[in-house]
Amino acid sequence: MDSIIFDLDGTLWDSTDTVVVAWNSVLENYKEDISPITAEDLQGVMGLQIEEVGRRLLPNVEAERQHKILIECCDAENESLVKRGGKLYPNLEPVLIALSRKYKLFIVSNCQEGYIESFFAYHQVGGYFTDYENPGRTGLSKGENIKLVMERNQLKSPVYVGDTEGDHKAALFAGIPFIYARYGFGEASGYDDAIDRLDGLLELF
Repeated sequence: MDSIIFDLDGTLWDSTDTVVVAWNSVLENYKEDISPITAEDLQGVMGLQIEEVGRRLLPNVEAERQHKILIECCDAENESLVKRGGKLYPNLEPVLIALSRKYKLFIVSNCQEGYIESFFAYHQVGGYFTDYENPGRTGLSKGENIKLVMERNQLKSPVYVGDTEGDHKAALFAGIPFIYARYGFGEASGYDDAIDRLDGLLELF
């Protein structure tokens, strides 16, 4: 193993509280036909690409308007996260310090451009990661972005750490082992190993 590629939401942090407030500040402008979202609503779509998020959270809004609203929500989200951050999972920085001494670390997340940068900016952990990618920049699926990061950085034997079935499928697509973060938001039908807390990675590696 030469590297670890991480999912972000439900794996390294929980940004739900900040994001719900940001999204509802935008949805307030459309309150005549769109209800506020809850933390449970948001956690139910974590890890999905923006088009699917729109279909699930704004099912009664036509596609073009849906896209416009989601872009506004994502912009507000990035702005809020830079100012307020999210909840880091326990021992995040010590884990990153220890792992980065042995492996190159990466993030591949299904998020908009600017989201991972907001995570780095507020929590000052960007220095532990060699590279990152998301569909907001590439328009690719998570599996394709994992392969892109692998090719770009000439990785030979990475693993992917995530918390959802989508993460499992992305790792399968990329042909690499999947480590299931059971403490996150979702469930996975298969995995090569699992952890119940973030620092469990130190016991595996």
